[in-house]
Amino acid sequence: MSTPPPPADTLLRESGLRVTQPRLSVMKALGAQPHASADAIFERVREFLPSTSLQAVYNVLGDLVAAGLVRRIEPAGHPGLFELRVGDNHHHIVCKRCGTVADVDCVTGHAPCLTPSDSAGFDLSEAEVTFWGVCADCATASAVPPGLATNTHA
Repeated sequence: MSTPPPPADTLLRESGLRVTQPRLSVMKALGAQPHASADAIFERVREFLPSTSLQAVYNVLGDLVAAGLVRRIEPAGHPGLFELRVGDNHHHIVCKRCGTVADVDCVTGHAPCLTPSDSAGFDLSEAEVTFWGVCADCATASAVPPGLATNTHA
């Protein structure tokens, strides 16, 4: 059984960042909605801090990524997404239809999980793997006869 992560204020202090309401709110939003875009995080943060701006959320995300508290992923054809799961070399599965993203643990062994045929002299530390497929909801929806399907991702 894994231990829960320290509270956000502790993580911020340990990373040398000031504890501010915008930073706490962004981390709270990401805790509730991993793999969220900056726009989605902004909408959620506005629930806690109505006067916040999208630029403030981008600034906070930049600070949190630089401090190693948040990870940014960029699946091809999708906006940048942010998550709190950092420090492990996990990968992602993306639905080609609806864009849902799920975590998948390291493919095999230890980081970087995969070894290229030629490292070109690089000292490798991690591998970023994105699996593409169709999520269960989309697969089920496509199995329903036309006219009976409902939009489950609205």
